Amino acid sequence: MEVEFKSSIYNVSIILQILSSNCTSTMHLKVIVSLGSTTVEQNATAANTGMKLYSWDEIIEMGKENTLDPLPPKPLDICTIMYTSGTRGDPKGVVLTHECIATYVTGTDLFMNQFEDKMTTDDVYLSFLPLAHILDRTIEEYFFHHGASVGYYQGDIHALRDDLMELKPTLFAGVPRVFEKVYEGVLKALSELLPHRRMIFNALYRYKLHWMRLGYSHKTASPLADFLAFRKVKDRLGGRVRLIISGGAPLSPDVEEFLRVTSCAYLIQGYGLTETCGVSTVGFPDDMSLVGTVGVTSAYVEVRLEEVPELEYDPLATPSRGEVCLRGKTIFTEYYKNPELTKEVMIDGWFHTGDIGEMRPDGVLKIIDRKKNIFKLSQGEYVAVEYLENTYKVSPIVEDIWVYGDSLKSVLVAVTTPHEDSTQRWAQANGHQGSFYDLCKLEDLKKYILQELKKVAETNKLRGFEHIKGIVVDPLPFDVERDLVTPTMKKKRAQMLKFYQSDIGKVYQNISAERKR
Repeated sequence: MEVEFKSSIYNVSIILQILSSNCTSTMHLKVIVSLGSTTVEQNATAANTGMKLYSWDEIIEMGKENTLDPLPPKPLDICTIMYTSGTRGDPKGVVLTHECIATYVTGTDLFMNQFEDKMTTDDVYLSFLPLAHILDRTIEEYFFHHGASVGYYQGDIHALRDDLMELKPTLFAGVPRVFEKVYEGVLKALSELLPHRRMIFNALYRYKLHWMRLGYSHKTASPLADFLAFRKVKDRLGGRVRLIISGGAPLSPDVEEFLRVTSCAYLIQGYGLTETCGVSTVGFPDDMSLVGTVGVTSAYVEVRLEEVPELEYDPLATPSRGEVCLRGKTIFTEYYKNPELTKEVMIDGWFHTGDIGEMRPDGVLKIIDRKKNIFKLSQGEYVAVEYLENTYKVSPIVEDIWVYGDSLKSVLVAVTTPHEDSTQRWAQANGHQGSFYDLCKLEDLKKYILQELKKVAETNKLRGFEHIKGIVVDPLPFDVERDLVTPTMKKKRAQMLKFYQSDIGKVYQNISAERKR
């Protein structure tokens, strides 16, 4: 069995805290290993509390004195237990076997061998996603298998650019929010250019995009455009990136197209879960018809769609839509010590993901919704919340949005975090002054955001009950510190409801009062 350790060097005071009788959380602890040396006082305290304390040197000597022959794992032995992000209740322990991991690595090899650019031991991956994120874990497994390098960021997401400049990775993987930030940064830099330089950039963009849509690779579509303009975008990612992978949530088609053209690197989207040992479908580099999709079925995986009648999703209709179900050797064995939940999602050998997919006739999959993130309004209409959030996020004034509907109410409300630059431009155009925080308190800004959300709803032909009727404006992003999102930036909806409930209640009261006038 493979065991992962998160280690740190305990100093004297920390070890004494652990050994203290006041530390009730260590009641089941039997052994402590210090990565440094230990003191007589620490050893005595450990002995008195029934624990054994070892220094690192002692552990090394014990290993030398008690050598064992290697014991290769069997395919169905547990390799690791990965914990889900816990967006709905407690995190679940996903049991992955050695067969799961080995099959994933073999399948990735088959996928990568299709392309001209081969992976070498000179490749470098920058790991900044949490180690508990299956995308990061599986990429690292693949890199170690090939003898390539993995570098770990310094722990501050705001210093990620510094890490990119220092490590200069050849592969960069992240969740959509990271790439949205890159996109926004480039657009901001463009807005500050002289008009004629901005015009040249846009002309080069359209030219290269035209040839890529005709089937040319990103390398051959326009080397001149890359040299004159787009290499600067590549430099923002360290200058050596050859492959960009986006996963964890759908990437906006606008952002994906922009990065495919300007990053001077291959870009692919994939789809998978912790329970599927990572990628289960994956796109192809340089195929522009796959923009906005998560590609085709990976090696050793089967995909099917299952009907969801309450949401009117039918795999036999046109387009073919339904819950994504997966089967294959990369699927997890069970939820650790949770057989009831395992039976709930594993039916006749198929893992029911809870995600709603749309399958094109050519086998390309697009994730459009989340089955569990639905609720019913008072008039009996079902609302697919993630679909609406992804739709409304295209508005330039919206940095992020959380849509909510009370089952006792007939309308939707939302909490929005405005885009700071767009908010400042709106303020200047409308005679408002003040800090971003002050602007977010203005009723005029709320009205403007609601107008923009209405435009998005009408453009996308959303049904009347899917329109946002009231909002809360929060200048702060949804963050881990307030327990509003997971480390992988997925919304913790129960926590968000608890955090914003008072403000949401006031919004509903205002809507009710306006209707009575």
